[in-house]
Amino acid sequence: MINVSKDFKVVVIGGSGFIGTKLVQTLLDNNNHVTIFDKVASTQFPEISIVGDVRDSTALTNAMIDHDVIINLAAEHRDDVYPKSLYYEVNVLGMANIIASADINNIRRIIFTSTVALYPLNQNNPDENSHPDPFNDYGRSKLEAEKLLLKWAEKLENSCLVLRPSVVIGDGNRGNVYNLIKQIETGYFVMIGDGKNKKSMCHVQNLVNFIQLRLSLHQTELFNFVDKPDLTTNEIVAVIRGHLKLTKSFKTRLKIPYWIGLIGGIFFDLISHIIGKSLPISSIRIKKFTANTIVSSKSLESTGFTPIFSLQEGLRSMIFND
Repeated sequence: MINVSKDFKVVVIGGSGFIGTKLVQTLLDNNNHVTIFDKVASTQFPEISIVGDVRDSTALTNAMIDHDVIINLAAEHRDDVYPKSLYYEVNVLGMANIIASADINNIRRIIFTSTVALYPLNQNNPDENSHPDPFNDYGRSKLEAEKLLLKWAEKLENSCLVLRPSVVIGDGNRGNVYNLIKQIETGYFVMIGDGKNKKSMCHVQNLVNFIQLRLSLHQTELFNFVDKPDLTTNEIVAVIRGHLKLTKSFKTRLKIPYWIGLIGGIFFDLISHIIGKSLPISSIRIKKFTANTIVSSKSLESTGFTPIFSLQEGLRSMIFND
């Protein structure tokens, strides 16, 4: 258990998902009162769930009654969201509604999980002072949401914590790393590029532990959240293969040049547009997979926070707790 000065009444928006479920458990373990507000009820905590949409300001306002802190995890984040206006409706308008509802309920602290996707691809270890230049609508919408929240926090009585997590891993994850594990496990993984590009990642329990530790602070902070050291794509694949006890497999060792993979991704983009259906391969996914996506952790380290779980443990838990 992580000790803090007092228990809080916390509403976790988007609390039914992968990160939210881990966070709610950690908050409850530390004697906080928790309400989940999400578009679907939590399977693990249905008794404290309120089903609602961040675009519904009335529902948000009612859910926040008699709470002290808001944690906003809600987001449209997949690469294939259509129409793209949903990124802005959920991520930006949703934040505006959260802020308005907080003011109505006299809530003065908001914690927000933003994203490292507001940095360009292939940057040299950007820190929190680096110029944001998002490469997709998800990143652009998150940046707009950040700006709204930081402006709100300029008022003396308000404070916020903005976290920019890297790729979050751990059991319960069903994102791109989970898909990578399944491809390697079934023998259908193909390396695109040389695999020497580095990836920043973080263990979900380290992330939620940090949120719990900063819950009671009345100050405005912004941090990249990443567990070091960064791993190359080759190293990530090797760790996964090691946990799966794979030795020899032609398909998992096959590599194709980046430019061929990108052409294939563009081809799948066209097919997806024609049939009106998302496909597992796209040009943006190829670009992200082959890019260096590393960020600085110096500001995070300056807080004295010590991560408990390693990236290797996070990958292992995804394999054996599926």
